[in-house]
Amino acid sequence: MSIHKSQLEANRKTKLEANKLQKRLRRNVGSAIADYNMIEEGDRVMVCLSGGKDSYAMLDILMGLQRNAPIKFDLVAVNLDQKQPGFPEHVLPAYLDTLDIEYHILEKDTYSIVTSKIPEGKTYCSLCSRLRRGTLYGFAEQIGATKVALGHHRDDIVETLFLNMFYQGKLKAMPPKLLADDKKNMLIRPLAYCRESDLIALAELKQFPIIPCNLCGSQDGLQRNAVKDMLLQWERQFPGRIDTIFGAIKNVSPSQLADTALFDFAGLKLDREAIEVDNGELETHIRAINL
Repeated sequence: MSIHKSQLEANRKTKLEANKLQKRLRRNVGSAIADYNMIEEGDRVMVCLSGGKDSYAMLDILMGLQRNAPIKFDLVAVNLDQKQPGFPEHVLPAYLDTLDIEYHILEKDTYSIVTSKIPEGKTYCSLCSRLRRGTLYGFAEQIGATKVALGHHRDDIVETLFLNMFYQGKLKAMPPKLLADDKKNMLIRPLAYCRESDLIALAELKQFPIIPCNLCGSQDGLQRNAVKDMLLQWERQFPGRIDTIFGAIKNVSPSQLADTALFDFAGLKLDREAIEVDNGELETHIRAINL
């Protein structure tokens, strides 16, 4: 009897944690959408589905929000089959057929292009991403999508910040919302406030049919992996550090950096004025102002 009760209690706790996880993710996605006005009335959102945990989670959460949202918007799931050897073509269509959603599977052999252009031992990510973006952006226009949803999460954004600092000498990350260079596509990242650990937990809970990336994901020594390991070590030593760093990305003070394009340091001038303080004495205040 006690074993049965223990099992019931364990099941109750598991269900409670699962509910808390899903509510937390929905809340985070909803907050990001609201903060950056990612989705508006009448939008047609193209959800880029790679077969990884993040894009599955994004689609699942957006479909849940769509059912209860105060505005009407459409979702279209799109996957790009890049013709990687061994790619299980049947997995995504079989999964999407179980959902009430419009979807498209695009086929373009970017794998051959990438492997022919990039020397063996070098990482494929940059070229692969550019080719994938070009194909997806073009298709978004073709189907009349007003937003293109990508599955990058909070940890991706923080990792990109350090990648750009360490290897490019630039202080930039991934914005939650971005107008593409061609001005023809609006990119959104609904998972911007979500922790990767929560997305891993959701994938396990929902049993998403994960498709591993055998093109770039199998390459060792990627710079992103080194940064990810660094951040995980920091997080273990100082819990909450990644949250703090992400908060800093949202709280930028250009006057406290050194970019002359963002702040007019050259135009700073002193403004000295004598003002009367409470005791009747004069006190000189000096403040720097931007003219």
